Parts: sequence; C-alpha cells; structure tokens
Amino acid sequence: MSDVRPRTPNRVRTAIIDPVLGFIRAETTGGIVLLAATLVALLWANSPVRGSYDAVWETRIGLGAGPLELAGNLRHLVDDGLMTLFFFVVGLEIKRELVVGALRDRRAAALPLVAALGGVLLPAAIFLAVAGVEGTRAGWGIPIATDIAFAVGVLALLGRRVPPGCKLLLLSIAIVDDVIAILVIAIFYSVEPSTAWLWLGLAGTAVVIMLRRLGVGHIWPYTLVGLVTWYAVYRSGVHATIAGVVLALLTPARPVHGRDVLGRLQRRLHPVSAFAVVPLFALANAGVDLRGGALADATTSRVAWAVATGLVLGKLLGIGTATSLAVRSRIGVLPAGMTQRDVWGVAALAGIGFTVSLFITRLAYDDSALVDEATIGIFVGSLLSGLVGATLLVRGHGRGGERDIPPSAPTVTSSLNPSSSGATSTEAGRGLYRDDRSPIMDSALLTATRATGTGRLRWPAWWARSATRS
Repeated sequence: MSDVRPRTPNRVRTAIIDPVLGFIRAETTGGIVLLAATLVALLWANSPVRGSYDAVWETRIGLGAGPLELAGNLRHLVDDGLMTLFFFVVGLEIKRELVVGALRDRRAAALPLVAALGGVLLPAAIFLAVAGVEGTRAGWGIPIATDIAFAVGVLALLGRRVPPGCKLLLLSIAIVDDVIAILVIAIFYSVEPSTAWLWLGLAGTAVVIMLRRLGVGHIWPYTLVGLVTWYAVYRSGVHATIAGVVLALLTPARPVHGRDVLGRLQRRLHPVSAFAVVPLFALANAGVDLRGGALADATTSRVAWAVATGLVLGKLLGIGTATSLAVRSRIGVLPAGMTQRDVWGVAALAGIGFTVSLFITRLAYDDSALVDEATIGIFVGSLLSGLVGATLLVRGHGRGGERDIPPSAPTVTSSLNPSSSGATSTEAGRGLYRDDRSPIMDSALLTATRATGTGRLRWPAWWARSATRS
C-alpha cells in the first residue's frame, strides 16, 4: 500500500497557521505589541518630525451632521471610541468571572478582592499625600490600575523560576482591579450628566435586556442597540467607555440556545483589542517629548513623583500587606506553591500601570504639561515595579524548578495530557479560570502548566471543589 501524504492544507496549517495562532495567544505577545507601539510613539515624539505627531493625532474628524454630529480629533476618537471596545472586552472577562469563574465563589474571591482594595487605597493615598497642590490632586486615580499585558508578560518571561500560582493570583487581582478602576472612572471622572441623553442610554440597556428575555441569539441586533447606547452615553457626559462595560455585563455568560455568546465575542474581539485598539491608544497617548529638559523637570514634579511612588510603593505595600493579613486571618488561601516572598513579587508587578493609567491621566488633566509629567511618572513607576517584582520572584526561587507545596494548601493534581488519569486542567481549574473559552485566562493557565516542566498543574483543593460546582 502506498503512503498517503498529508494534504497541503494540513501542512500549511501545521507550518504557518498554528504557529501564528500560538504566537497571538501567547501571554507575552500583547505586551510585546504594546511595548513596540509605546517605543514608536516615544521615538516619533522625540524625532525631528515631532510636529507631525501632534498634527496627526490632533486632526479634526466629524461624523454625522447637524445636532447629531460627532466632532473631535483623532486622539479623541481613539480614547472615547475605540477604547470602548477595550473596556467591553474587559467587561466580558469580569462577567465570566462573576458568573462562572472564581469571583462567584466568596471564598475564592475574598483574597483577590482584599488584595485589590489594598492595591487601590494605598496608591491613591500616597498620590494625594505627595501631589499636595489642589490643582494636581485630580490625578489620584492614575496609580490604581494594573496593566495585565505587561505584568503577565514579565511573569511569562521568568518562565519556570516562578510558581504557576503567581500568574493565577496576579490575574485574579487584576480582574478585581479593573472593576474598581471602571467604577472610579464612572463616578469621579465623568462630567455632570445630561438627563435626557442619560435616559436614552438607560433605554438602550433596557432594550438589550428585553432582547435577552426574548431569547434573541444573533449578535447584530445587540450591536445596533449597543451603538445607539454608546452614542447616548457619550452625549450624556458620562464617559463613553462605561457603555462598553455595561453592555458587556449584560452579555449572557452561559450558553443561549447552545451558543456560547460571551465566549464567541471574547475569541473574536480579544485579538482586535490587544493587537489594534490598545497599541493605537499607546501610539496616540505615550508620545511624550523628553527633549528640552523635560526629564529634569519631571524630577522636580510633584505629579510625576506622586504617580511613580503610588505605583511602586503603593502597589507593593498595599497588595502585599493586604494579602498577608488576609491569609493570616484565614480570609483567603494562597495558590499552591506560593510563598510570602512570591506575594511581594506579585504585588510589585501589579505596579506596572500603563493602559488604564494613561487613560485616566487624560481624564484627570487638561494641562498638557501635567499630562506629560504624569506620563513620565507612569513610565518610571512601571519600569521600577517590573524590575522589583522580577527581582523578588527570581531571588525567591533561584534557578530551581517547581517547589514543594506548603502543607497549608492541600492540592489535587491534574494534567493536560488526555491519556493521564484524573481531571483535565479545564475541569480542575474551572472554578478559577475556564481555559476552554477565555483568551486571557486560557493563555495564563496553559503557560502556568508548562512552567512546571512536567505538564502537570497543582491546584488548591478549594479551587478544585469550586470546579465541581460550576
């Protein structure tokens, strides 16, 4: 019998498509693209063609006509328009975790909730203490956010020297962190709302709820209503990105007529958000002119110091202390394999604040000088946080592989190998992260499992028990 060669499409998939998809899904990829966009913005803004940077992003754009016209510059379109998609994707992840993920279990949600609160309150307090002057204190929300792409990217680069639980804890804290940041934007960084437009936005959300009750499973009706709702919220004075979060929270987390609507939206929109929207946002907002003594001015700027100190010390001490107290008081349990030094390393990495921090900067300040000073503070604080976090984690584990599991965290063992006995990683970890549907949690879980070098991932027993109830 003659050998049957694989069909060409299979060869193409193996040689080209699968590696490309694997690269896109990797944790580090989003951070690499975001870093590249940031570097391009900085180079562009500090080049001889600096004028073209401002000219491009301040280009006036008008959509529509008459009283319904949307007018603004290109940067405004990115910040208020495209970033709505970013917050929609964030809202989808929050909805999944609240309904079918770790945050639906009070015991599982307690630790990241307490940690995130500590990582918000202390950075804000430090900012207010350092900034001092009344005109600069509006930026207190800048150091409260964590950039998931950069923070998890650093963990991924550390590889097997970091326990898998570090990634899981960091992501769960970041999810709660996003919820708090969104509430801060909605409450403290929106102007006095227009009642008529706000009522229209509420009517749009009511229509979405009605479509859900009627069992409408197609996405396009929700898209049309969502656009009207976004426009109404935009005109109301409440920041337009909040519409994306609200619509995401109204998306069903469980299948509708056998269709996983939320999962499908995540798979389709996450790459667009990570590789188009967020890099464009960085390109439009990270271009700080560092020439002419700007860095020297930043060293004496209370705003720059307040942001950097809030990110580095606020996140480190806030999350680290809150987590330690929560564990000692038995409010929560650390992921298996993590030590107290790992907690401080994760807390430091949470100080990498970029996307949402830059976003809040533009909302807090109208003065371009203050925006530039705060942006430099974000750059410095994020860089120092990354270095401190990586140092703590590497020194805590040296060059060794997987460490012994502390007896305080009983575990069950699962495997990604279908032929092995026991539950699959999806079944065992479903209480915390559903790797079969969520693009963000999928990559974290897979990388965490590979990091052990054995193809096996150890889960705390209470996470596994949560999985059996999903």
